[in-house]
Amino acid sequence: MPFSLHSHSGQFCEHATGNLEEIVQEAIKKKFLIYGLSEHCPRNRVQDLYPEESHLQPSDLSKTFSEFIIEACRLQEKYKSHIKLIVGLETENITDSTTTEMLDLISKYKLEYIVGSVHHVHETPIDFDEKTFEIALSKSSSYDDNSYSPEESLFLSYFDSQYQMLQHLKPIVVGHFDVIRIYRPKFLLTNLIWKKIERNIDFIINYGGLFEINSAGFKYFTDAYPLRDILKLIIQKGGKFTISDDSHGPLKVGQNYDQLYNYLKEFNIDTLHYLDYDDDDENEIDEIDEIIIKDKEEKGDLGSGRKIVIKEMRNVLKHSFWNQFL
Repeated sequence: MPFSLHSHSGQFCEHATGNLEEIVQEAIKKKFLIYGLSEHCPRNRVQDLYPEESHLQPSDLSKTFSEFIIEACRLQEKYKSHIKLIVGLETENITDSTTTEMLDLISKYKLEYIVGSVHHVHETPIDFDEKTFEIALSKSSSYDDNSYSPEESLFLSYFDSQYQMLQHLKPIVVGHFDVIRIYRPKFLLTNLIWKKIERNIDFIINYGGLFEINSAGFKYFTDAYPLRDILKLIIQKGGKFTISDDSHGPLKVGQNYDQLYNYLKEFNIDTLHYLDYDDDDENEIDEIDEIIIKDKEEKGDLGSGRKIVIKEMRNVLKHSFWNQFL
């Protein structure tokens, strides 16, 4: 569909490419009408810097994020007649203080939405590379003082961390729900892990969040995130979906949307949701029903002067947007 709510650029992220304006221009070229600019939030400890950031300090990340907000707002205005840009961030959940840090950023920059993601377990990255994943795994010898395999312990800790993030932030968009599977694609989820997954799904549905179907998953799997077993459970429970390319450069805008179309078609997902402003009807998309969030504080209005609403698009598989990818 003509939207994606999760993206990054090399201008503000060391493991991405291109500058933010190039990302926006490519999104316009590919006929996106809604595009989310959701740079990674800054990390505040030296030990949380990635290897690619070894030449930086946490203060540099904070400065970079400030520059991202300024540039995103400039582009939002510059290209407003061509595309709606929604400005937010992608979360972390590394330590007990992370939630406070996220809320401070939301308030300081009047962010319009957040993508709620978890990239660390035991204060160690789990989706950056296999080396750091193995370090996280080595710290997972037990869970709750019981004997579990390192893999099961790591997965349990991941979904607990995700649940903590969900409780504290209630993100409108939940990013790559099961990214923990990236380096253990064949690991069989145990009954206890499934209980954690179901708990998290129920919580997201209850507060009105959107499950992101993330096309970047096709880089590692035959599925997008969430993988099909979890996707089926979300469908069964009546969860609401949005889609994202999780682009990390201009060439990644709309990445794998051909496979994404087939994924949606396979599971008969013909209704999707996206974010928009309720005070601006320009470039209105056909065949939508607007669902305004009833309680903006509870549902994630992040303090900007422009209220974010969730909108519904039906008959998505018939939309002409897909033709360029098929």
